[in-house]
Amino acid sequence: MSRTDGQAGVSRRGFLVTSAAAGGAALVIGFDLAAPGAQSPGPGTAPPNPLSAWVRVARDGSVTLIVAKSEMGQGVYTALPMILAEELDVDWSRVRVEQAPTNAAIYDHGTGGSQSVRTSWLPLRRAGAAARQMLVTAAATQWKVDPKACAVEAGVVRGPGGQTAAYGDLVEAAAALPVPNLETVPLKDPARFRIIGTSKPRLDIPAKVDGSAVFGIDVRVPGMLYAVVARCPTVGGRPARFDASKAKALPGVRHVVEIPAIRAGVFTTGGVAVVAESTWAAIQGREALDITWDHGSHAKESSAGLRAQFAQLIEKGGTVVRDEGGAAAAVAAAAQRVEAEYDVPFQAHAPMEPLNATVHVRADGAEAWVGSQGPQWPQGEIAKIAGVPPEKVVVHNTLLGGGFGRRYHADYVVEAAQVSKVVNAPVQVVWTREDDIRHDFFRPAALHRLAATLDEKGRPAAWVHKMASTSSNALWGEPGKTKLEESEVGGAVDIPYAVPRIRFEYSHAPTGVPVMWWRSVEHSGNAFVIESFIDELAHAAQQDPLEYRRALLAHGVMVKFPADARDGIDTKRLLATLELAAQKAGWGTPLPKGRGRGLACHYSFNSYAAQVAEVSVQDGRVRVHRIVCAVDIGHVVHPDSVKAQVEGAVAYALSAVKGHITFRDGQAEQTNFDGFEVIRLDEMPEVEVHAVPSTVAPTGIGEPGLPPCAPAVANAVFAATGKRLRRMPFAKEDLG
Repeated sequence: MSRTDGQAGVSRRGFLVTSAAAGGAALVIGFDLAAPGAQSPGPGTAPPNPLSAWVRVARDGSVTLIVAKSEMGQGVYTALPMILAEELDVDWSRVRVEQAPTNAAIYDHGTGGSQSVRTSWLPLRRAGAAARQMLVTAAATQWKVDPKACAVEAGVVRGPGGQTAAYGDLVEAAAALPVPNLETVPLKDPARFRIIGTSKPRLDIPAKVDGSAVFGIDVRVPGMLYAVVARCPTVGGRPARFDASKAKALPGVRHVVEIPAIRAGVFTTGGVAVVAESTWAAIQGREALDITWDHGSHAKESSAGLRAQFAQLIEKGGTVVRDEGGAAAAVAAAAQRVEAEYDVPFQAHAPMEPLNATVHVRADGAEAWVGSQGPQWPQGEIAKIAGVPPEKVVVHNTLLGGGFGRRYHADYVVEAAQVSKVVNAPVQVVWTREDDIRHDFFRPAALHRLAATLDEKGRPAAWVHKMASTSSNALWGEPGKTKLEESEVGGAVDIPYAVPRIRFEYSHAPTGVPVMWWRSVEHSGNAFVIESFIDELAHAAQQDPLEYRRALLAHGVMVKFPADARDGIDTKRLLATLELAAQKAGWGTPLPKGRGRGLACHYSFNSYAAQVAEVSVQDGRVRVHRIVCAVDIGHVVHPDSVKAQVEGAVAYALSAVKGHITFRDGQAEQTNFDGFEVIRLDEMPEVEVHAVPSTVAPTGIGEPGLPPCAPAVANAVFAATGKRLRRMPFAKEDLG
């Protein structure tokens, strides 16, 4: 059974095996955890395999879900078992979860794009329903009754005349039965859900509270050494020569080795690794290195120069991505038009747990311990370094202390493999916070220039959007085959508003600065641009921002660009989400003096989100007092996790309007949180999260809660002060 076309097909059929478990035989169901067309966003990922998860019902009545998704705080270790437990109808206290072994031939490990619940919903329900049906059939056969006369509750089958049988007692008999067709197995009526939609205690929390949870940085294995890497401060640079004598003389330092940069399949900087008996000794050894750097061809790059390049490219004109209704001519001929420019800067990921990986390369294979959003990618890269097939590389995927897209990369794991191979021992490479910020793969920077004309009702009659940016696809895509704009224009080229004439141009600005996916990817910047400009149009039309959006979304159609796109924006759902946020925020009611409200809405990752921000400006700084969020993510599985994810997205978004990364002389100017500011505890606003009631299949929430935040805050600042904020971060000079 295999998938070659990216579609579900026969992979929706289950199969049964009897396996030896700790308590004896177990009922094991294989099923597909990847939806049709689901993709893992990253180079080196294998296409999804049909058998991408397992359900195990043991003799003791426990139910284990083996999950090939990474737990990085988003609650996937709880939400996915809840879906299974609901359909299987078991006692929640009997549910367990295990991390799947890294095996790209069986599992689709990718965790990104807010896909885990969305792509698991139907497969998990079908698997649970199939297992339940088999257990009921086993009981009915023993009792010689019609299965329809039996009922299930909390892992117990009840038959006529008061007969009962626990799931654990039925495992062997159920294992001998054929697996129902997963395409047609009856699913539970959502009206009867008793687990889904409740906030069950998170299965990962107890271990995190008592300290027994293992993150990558907690890994300890026999004979392990520790390493840090000295990397050239300029992008693309390398060591020209180095003297390690002082470093080697320090207590605890064992080795100093040069590791080369890799530019095929993975992007690493290379550098000089100091290997020691502790991380601190390695850091001290790195400080003692005498290195002369070859700063390479990008040593003169700067944010100022890149911004100038953006402006030149926009003036020159770029690739026309969308052109409908003669928008350019209409805007050029208009006596009056609204125009604005918006700047989106580089951003660092800065997860709480700095990057780290532990790898042991041996002659016959390798073993790794790492927190990764896509462990099959590091597995493949380690195999190349070790010179063995990928199946000879065992990768233990630990808990992740934050990912945000950064831990989808394999560079930090490759470094550990390179060093381990040289020193012939297990090595843990740890990045310091300075390493993490200075040598990140940053969110792309961009400049947007928009112009629009208004009709007699004040609505946009023509809309021209010109964008110049760096591009993730330029670094990660296949040369000559990848459209560089495709990684950058989502949420900007496909606006949901009713505009009869639209033109969108894109220009790529080459850069040596490494870029990649950042939480909500291109939507984080594009929502700021679109929702800020819509607010400017509402002001020019002298209309309330909510009413203005309401009128532009009232057409109630599915918006798709291109027209044959698989997914589209349901403007009815977006409008309902916006109205819920506005209603809960008290839009239109009086505010204390000096405060203003702003709103924004956005569609991303198959989900709808809207936010209303309440702010004031104090001593040249924006103070956000309250943010009211509404989301439409379909059927909510775990309400507390939804709330937590949106609160985290708001904190992340507010950090992005406070700090940024700039380059000068080819290197990042910010090296730690003193220069790259993030939101502090006393700056966190009150956040309310409301979900639109829904019975449709759930979508994602990890990323969609971020995009509306920045424009809602910027629009609120305008309402409070009359000052437009058109660049991030929000600077004091723009508020003067």
